Amino acid sequence: MQLTKYAHACVSLAGDQGRIVIDPGTLTPDAADAVAAAEAVLITHEHFDHFDEELLAQALQARPELRVYGPESVVGRWQARRGQVTAVAAGDRIAVAGFDIGVFGELHAMIHRDMPRVANVGYLVDERVYHPGDAYHVPDAPVETLLLPTSGPWAKLGEGVDYVREVAPKQAVQIHELLLSDLGQQMTRQMVGQGGLTDVPVTIVPIGETITV
Repeated sequence: MQLTKYAHACVSLAGDQGRIVIDPGTLTPDAADAVAAAEAVLITHEHFDHFDEELLAQALQARPELRVYGPESVVGRWQARRGQVTAVAAGDRIAVAGFDIGVFGELHAMIHRDMPRVANVGYLVDERVYHPGDAYHVPDAPVETLLLPTSGPWAKLGEGVDYVREVAPKQAVQIHELLLSDLGQQMTRQMVGQGGLTDVPVTIVPIGETITV
């Protein structure tokens, strides 16, 4: 499949039968373009940097064929559109746009003990590419390409290293990077990746570019 990197946590995946987009949030300038090109949108959790509610409401109104999947805390906002939106939770499977998608995990990583943890799911696409949202949940399935969050108020470098070791993917692709400078991204890649503290190659895909995964 073809993976296109958008700003922050957003990626699209294209196969022979269609395209999906994961986590088009308000920090992704081209989120509208990503959604317009996709048959389905997958949302990991309700935080604004992963979920642009206004954008998706407009897209659902304009495109009756569009499908949106996410935790009930996300899709429950559109009770009148139950034919277009579907709540998912750990253990579910989705078949959409030619992809087979497994759902894993339950909660957002802890930011601080005084902040409630919201629902967060990860998506394993075609048993190959895993987007964890904002969590270090390890799916009980093999992962070829891990989309690795590298910055955020919850993200910690040491925990990221341990996460890569536990998931043990063939490769990792950096996402959730907006809080890091270019130097910070490169340093994180070197420490987390091959030749650093793991044997897993970590790729930085420039925004707007596409790779085969």
